[in-house]
Amino acid sequence: MPLLEPDPEALRPGTAREPAIDRVTDGSAAGTPEPLRSELTALLGADKVLWKISDLVRYASDASPYRFLPRVVLVPEDLDDVSAILSYAHGKGREVVFRAAGTSLNGQAQGEDILVDVRRHWTGVEVLDDGARARIRPGTTVLRANATLARYGRLLGPDPASAIACTVGGVVANNASGMTAGTTRNSYRTLASLTFVLPSGTVVDTADPAADEELAHAEPQLCAGLLALKAEIEADEALTARIRAKYAIKNTNGYRLDAFLDGATPVQILRGLMVGSEGTFGFIAETVFDTLPLDRCITSALLFFPSLTAAAAAVPRFNEAGAIAVELMDGNTLRASVSVKGVPADWAALPRETAALLVEFRAPDEAGQEAYEEAAAEVMRGLDLVVPAASVTNAFTRDAGTIAGYWKARKAFVTAVGGSRPSGTTLITEDFAVPPDRLADACEALLELQSRHGFDAAVAGHAAHGNLHFLLAFDAARPDDVERYDAFMQEFCALVVDRFDGSLKAEHATGRNIAPFLEREWGPRATELMWRTKQVIDPEGVLAPRIVLDRDPRAHLRGLKTIPKVEAVADPCIECGFCEPTCPSEDLTTTPRQRIVLRREMMRQADGSSVEAGLLDAYGYDAVDTCAGDSTCKLACPVGIDTGAMMKGFRHLRHTPREERIAALTAQNFRVVEASARLAVAAGNAIGEQGGDRLLESVTRLARRAVRPDLVPEWLPQLPGSAARELPRTARVGASAVYYPACVNRIFAGPETGPAAGPPGTSLAEALVAVSERAGKPVWIPEDVAGTCCATIWHSKGYDAGNRIMANRIVEAAWGWTAGGTLPLVVDASSCTLGIAEEVVPYLTEDNRALHRELTVVDSLMWAADELLPELTVSAKTESAVVHPTCSMEHLGDTEQLRVLAEACADKVTVPDDAGCCAFAGDRGMLHKELTDTATAKEAAEVNSRTYDAYLSANRMCEIGMERATGHPYRSALIELERATRPPGH
Repeated sequence: MPLLEPDPEALRPGTAREPAIDRVTDGSAAGTPEPLRSELTALLGADKVLWKISDLVRYASDASPYRFLPRVVLVPEDLDDVSAILSYAHGKGREVVFRAAGTSLNGQAQGEDILVDVRRHWTGVEVLDDGARARIRPGTTVLRANATLARYGRLLGPDPASAIACTVGGVVANNASGMTAGTTRNSYRTLASLTFVLPSGTVVDTADPAADEELAHAEPQLCAGLLALKAEIEADEALTARIRAKYAIKNTNGYRLDAFLDGATPVQILRGLMVGSEGTFGFIAETVFDTLPLDRCITSALLFFPSLTAAAAAVPRFNEAGAIAVELMDGNTLRASVSVKGVPADWAALPRETAALLVEFRAPDEAGQEAYEEAAAEVMRGLDLVVPAASVTNAFTRDAGTIAGYWKARKAFVTAVGGSRPSGTTLITEDFAVPPDRLADACEALLELQSRHGFDAAVAGHAAHGNLHFLLAFDAARPDDVERYDAFMQEFCALVVDRFDGSLKAEHATGRNIAPFLEREWGPRATELMWRTKQVIDPEGVLAPRIVLDRDPRAHLRGLKTIPKVEAVADPCIECGFCEPTCPSEDLTTTPRQRIVLRREMMRQADGSSVEAGLLDAYGYDAVDTCAGDSTCKLACPVGIDTGAMMKGFRHLRHTPREERIAALTAQNFRVVEASARLAVAAGNAIGEQGGDRLLESVTRLARRAVRPDLVPEWLPQLPGSAARELPRTARVGASAVYYPACVNRIFAGPETGPAAGPPGTSLAEALVAVSERAGKPVWIPEDVAGTCCATIWHSKGYDAGNRIMANRIVEAAWGWTAGGTLPLVVDASSCTLGIAEEVVPYLTEDNRALHRELTVVDSLMWAADELLPELTVSAKTESAVVHPTCSMEHLGDTEQLRVLAEACADKVTVPDDAGCCAFAGDRGMLHKELTDTATAKEAAEVNSRTYDAYLSANRMCEIGMERATGHPYRSALIELERATRPPGH
């Protein structure tokens, strides 16, 4: 055991607590039982079988109010693996549930036996026919697919609010639609073909001309059964008419019986049935979509009404005017959305009865846009609008930033409203549809029903399509509260079906909470046909039992999850999963949602239980050590939960008093530490140049094993040499800004080689000084920067004492350098800019907080793009460049400045679709290089699909990480700007 191995007990919850009714029992503490574990390991390989109790618990939750512990989690890589899993399940009488993003709201992504992760190895987009079609693998997020298609002026029809996280496979399996899809742009209508694996293991590609012949040979009984059901349905005129009527509005409840009417052959019928089947008919391995035009001329408005009824009454008029989206938000939704960054704060005081419509028109050109705007103006003249807050304009706009803010508030409905629910309550998210002309009546009836059962009303939805969403919060640990929820559901289903002849599920798919009410909507005849369809396709009942069809009238109450209180920063989490695609450790260990899920299970346990012990044993590495601490999860989370901050807090808890003292000493004596680090880098580089990289790697690995992997960095051959001891000479007199070279740029040199033009080894400091002088805005580097730091070194590791020392030192120094904030402080590493501008604040004394408020901290990218570039002349552009936006740039909001600088230096600039946090995170890439390897894999593959003349970023450690990942030397965009604007002949 390493000398300084942290004690897992340091993370044991210290609160007195009673075991929760839904806790994982000690019988599961050992994880996957035998012989299941060994049999699957022999079948697939150990790396594809997740069996520890921590693995099972982190996969037990999704965005729904349910929680079911799987017996094992499998991670297949290809169709052979999937077929092998299904064959095993058939032979052993086991059940299989497929899970991708886990953003489903009704428990579709949970299983009680074999759970199969089909996200990790199932991503990819292939553009076909110049964008008219796209071949997309099921683990690809909708956002990622649309990013690729946008280059061709195309997009997918389905546009769910969870596009940042939900996968294409899940969208098809649930027939999720979204704000604009309605009944004409959803998966059922825009899916050209798909490849799927049936429960038997048979693979079907519906685009293959021979697919029906091959299926008839492989599955004759299935084909005969499907054709018999088709004939039976078509012979019943009343049933046929009913089916057509049910799909005149949005409906995802039950199976798509219209597939029997729309498909002529078994393969065509299966193609339709797979859409919305929620993983109960097979595994969707690949999709081909007919894409839609991306109309870029957009006009939108957020219009405020005195009541929901008044807002709903305006919807048909905007539909007639050609609006592509008309979104409804009630007063509770509007007030809760103030937790979303950018939403006006004065919405918090909106009257309860206020409602708003987000109306959007999209056109291919300006002429079409003007025509829509005229039609919208005509509608507006007849509306009774209100101005309940100063920020309300009730005006249509073309401003992209304003429109994005409207949509951010709308799309955050579930998480923003759910995040503001009382602590400890479970969240139920329901959606339903009524004929659009009954929307106003439905709103009134729903609000009355919620109030009568003691629930706070919160309503939003796709009003253009008669599709409403609402939330219910209750305590699943209290039987009386569960019964209150049940009573509400009984009346709700009767209301939707009997009064409005609506759909109990419009776009979220049946799931566990509506399965018991399926017959209430469809009637016994159609429901029995659905059961028979399942029997024909999956006669052994292998796939996803009880998710669509369930005869238990109380099935919607089974498996409801309690929400125990956890650390305050994470307590509002509703486990939506929006954070997961941004997380660098997503494919290595855990995600932000899973870190919170695991912590909640610890809180459900009795203190000292064997399950708690197993979770604590894994949590150190899986959650704390392999968190990059980049906090991009905060940016993705609609309510701003910073799981990275929670992990830094846990790192602090694991420190011994001795470690804290040592960290504080390094801060107090950082001038010596900085000089020593520069000497060590120089020595290591000299040894490496003599062929000693392997020796250095071996020595540091031994030291890591002896001391602790999370404390001792591993030598990487990609590490550059040491920076020059002396910084460029500058003058304080006449300076336009103070230039603060970050300590990482004072320790590590820049890239060894640059482009053909320009001397090799130009440092970032030299480049920034030169280009500022060239633009007529010289900068001054203080003589006493040595020994100072942005404090991120200590902050990222949870060393609070050292963090406080350095945070106060840098602010005091910066205040003096800038003459009390008179000059801006330009920082040449984005992570250090973020550190000084924001992260140091909680650790400052009150006096230094006052000094900090007077500072203007500017990232070097913004300084160069906004202040220097307009004054510069580009004389030597390169042909192509690829950029790596860092996570700190995302926090600072200057990724656009990186692109602007790159475009000034290169004719063609590429921002990879898979760009994300590299997870180098200061030195974390040297502490856990497997984290950076995983985090950069997709981006590196995209970058290496072609060659570029320049590889650009704006943070030295991220540049090292990307060089390690791609094999190409990344450098600062400031260095490239200096080269590109160098006068001819210099």
